[in-house]
Amino acid sequence: MKDTSVEKEILDEIHKLGKGQQTEVLEFVRSLAKSEMEGVPGKTLLRFAGTIDREDLAKMAEAIQSDCESIDPNEW
Repeated sequence: MKDTSVEKEILDEIHKLGKGQQTEVLEFVRSLAKSEMEGVPGKTLLRFAGTIDREDLAKMAEAIQSDCESIDPNEW
């Protein structure tokens, strides 16, 4: 059963957009339709739990905190 209220709301919003933006929406929707979620169940990954050395985990956490939590406004 389709949720026509969602479809109607989407269409209402699309009608407010210009042709170029509608084309972008179309491309985005097509990309969503093509992409498939891939992965494995968490149970399968449990065998890896605890396999990373604590020292390595600390280094990873430090690298994430120092390199990933800041923004360089001039980067782009």
